[in-house]
Amino acid sequence: MTEPLRLGIAGLGTVGIGVVKIIRRHAALLEARTGRPVVISAVSARDASKDRGISLSGYAWETDPVALAVRDDVDVFVELMGGHEGAAKAATEAALAAGKDVVTANKALLAIHGQALAEQAEAAGRVIRFEAAVAGGIPVIKSLTEGLAGNEITRVMGVMNGTCNYILTQMQATEQGYNALFEECGRLGYLEADPNLDVGGIDAGHKLALLASIAFGTKPDFDSVQLEGIQRIQLADIHAAADMGYRIKLLGVAQRSARGLEQRMSPCLVPADSPLGQLEGGTNMVVIEGDSIEQVVLRGPGAGEGPTASAVMGDVLDLARGLRISTFGQPAGTLQEAPAAQTGLPAPFYLRMGLLDKPGALAKVAAILGEAGVSIDRMRQYGHSEPVAPVLIVTHKCTRATLDAALDGLSATDVVDGTPVALRIEEV
Repeated sequence: MTEPLRLGIAGLGTVGIGVVKIIRRHAALLEARTGRPVVISAVSARDASKDRGISLSGYAWETDPVALAVRDDVDVFVELMGGHEGAAKAATEAALAAGKDVVTANKALLAIHGQALAEQAEAAGRVIRFEAAVAGGIPVIKSLTEGLAGNEITRVMGVMNGTCNYILTQMQATEQGYNALFEECGRLGYLEADPNLDVGGIDAGHKLALLASIAFGTKPDFDSVQLEGIQRIQLADIHAAADMGYRIKLLGVAQRSARGLEQRMSPCLVPADSPLGQLEGGTNMVVIEGDSIEQVVLRGPGAGEGPTASAVMGDVLDLARGLRISTFGQPAGTLQEAPAAQTGLPAPFYLRMGLLDKPGALAKVAAILGEAGVSIDRMRQYGHSEPVAPVLIVTHKCTRATLDAALDGLSATDVVDGTPVALRIEEV
């Protein structure tokens, strides 16, 4: 009989228990598909007495994940604890040093320490697999490293945080404001322990850094991802976008040009009739563009027990079959230091601002934009009874740096109330 592939699972939350369930439910199917049994040798979590809905008595238990990572009866260390420091990092490093392969769902760990861990894995003759770290059940890592490996990738973009997409689509569907839906997400358990990881774009930014590394052969560089969350989006923006044929999405975009590698995670307007524009609720979508395939759209559940555990098991089964691919799709030593783009490619922008009811206010706004090199495509001023009038402007294409200079000028005037909201209009 072929030797089994023996797993040590650290972290028995939603995803960890999902992995245990798949292995129990589909033991015969997994063996048929890989030619060898896949079994769990030992597990680790902080509280052994917690009721997790299934019995774990058949597995050895380690309170210390590092001890689990170095056990002789573990071939693959499955890290599902989360966090970019502490136990997750220490146990992953210990597993590699002990000659174990690693499967992880930890996007933050790899976005921040991925290069060093990839180098350690290769020096030890081991691999790190992380399909579950990006977009839940969508096989985007496998698509980039395998199915699309013959392409020069030109752009990767997507909606990669289901909580933000839920809030934005529910704002339009229910006419509730951001604050009410943020509180609803808290009650439903959709938010991270630190909600800013979700609504601030950090969670999705980690994912974008990993996709950019694979797509462009560069060292993962989360520090260069430009982050902007959805906290300032109001119903007025949702309505105005819909009026113009757009929807607002927290959109991640990575593309390389003569300006450098552009990585940004920010709310954008996308055409309402595009695949991204039609994406509802907590679903994720990744769009990959390459020189041979033009455009591929991948859509599916971005989180949850089943989808994420399915992604973990996809990596486990590849290891059981003997498929071994470098962490970011090519040897770590060949990954380039990509200079971050100091300014992105030009695009049109949507602006919303409150204009004080003063003579010549609108003319002053137009003059400041023009002096900064920002040309107005269209402008709309809504009727009002208050001393502050909502004004919407769509610009012609310009760089964000040019626009920021104009916004600084607007904020310094005596006719604009507060800081204008500026959203890029993305061509998809």
